[in-house]
Amino acid sequence: MGEKYGRREWITALAWGALSSALVAPGCDRSGAGPGGASANEWRVGVYLSLSGADTSFGVDTREGIALAVDEINAAGGVKGRPIKLLFEDDKSNPQEASNKVLQLINRDKVVALLGEVSSARSKAAGIVANKNQIPMIAPSATNAEVTKVGPFVFRACYTDDKQGQVGARFVVEALGKKRLAVLFASDDLYSSGLADEFRREAKKLGAEVVLEKSFLKSETNFTTYLNEIRDARPEIIYAPVYYNAMVPIARQAKAAGIPGSQFVGGDGWHADSLVTDAGEEIEGAYFTNHFSPDVPWPHSQAFVKAYAERFKREPSALAAQGYDAAKLLADAIGRAKGDTPASIRDAIAETKDFQGATGKIAINAERNADKPLVIVQIKGKKFTYHSTVGDK
Repeated sequence: MGEKYGRREWITALAWGALSSALVAPGCDRSGAGPGGASANEWRVGVYLSLSGADTSFGVDTREGIALAVDEINAAGGVKGRPIKLLFEDDKSNPQEASNKVLQLINRDKVVALLGEVSSARSKAAGIVANKNQIPMIAPSATNAEVTKVGPFVFRACYTDDKQGQVGARFVVEALGKKRLAVLFASDDLYSSGLADEFRREAKKLGAEVVLEKSFLKSETNFTTYLNEIRDARPEIIYAPVYYNAMVPIARQAKAAGIPGSQFVGGDGWHADSLVTDAGEEIEGAYFTNHFSPDVPWPHSQAFVKAYAERFKREPSALAAQGYDAAKLLADAIGRAKGDTPASIRDAIAETKDFQGATGKIAINAERNADKPLVIVQIKGKKFTYHSTVGDK
């Protein structure tokens, strides 16, 4: 899809089983909404995502997954007899804008809950606002451990970077049998630096040697000097926990430096179509840790893949699957909540156990993080392919 959205999109059920979307301008009539978005007619849920800016692909994929989930929920009768109404806001891939949009959704639109974001930095910034206002928030894909530590109203539907970094290191050292490692990461990004820290720590525990570490700023686009230094250090594996938009030039410049794609291992930030369309040949054979793969052999996952492909005419990314699961998990909690208030919904989210999502079975633990499986994906023939599963209970 890949469009940029600089406006709000409202997705709602206008009648049971008949769904439509409508663009609503700010300042229109909000009559009928009670406290916290609980009205006699609908559940108002705010969604803030990077629908423009550097991480547009992540935001659009997540938006599609959330929209699909809510359309399915509303087509089945909604939650407690009411449809869910989604209010989308574009945070423009900016943490300050994410905070501003969440405050608008809470104060102006009276949402009962929030979904967002993909980025850990934006999720943490917005989570502080949500927690202060006591509105429950579920981050679909923000993996940095600090995100949910901002307070009891902030949750996530994904695993954390400590688990992802540790699993990545064990996969490299134990499954691939590699002991000479290099690390390439963005020092000014919570996600990238957090994953690098965890990978390094676990790899050293397992007896591996990190022969070289190179860090860069997110704004950088020329990695040739770093890659030449890494090549000369002769590592067997280069761990690059960066976003897809940085990995594309890294992979291209690595090939020019004589580094094959199969030497790279990354994290879930790689999973965007543009990585394989723009650098598929250069990154051939690489592995990365992820939440999901379109060919993962789980019945709930395959049902989601089928529904997504029918609607959007392409395979879903992990971000779409995570958005789908976050929305379904929230709806499940609203249905189980003892009341209609944000506080009662928060309590129900915290009690989630054995929720079967597209990305596996999910339980929310005491730290408000998701206990769930982790997937290893390999890039083969310009496609993301399922390799193995870790932590499937």
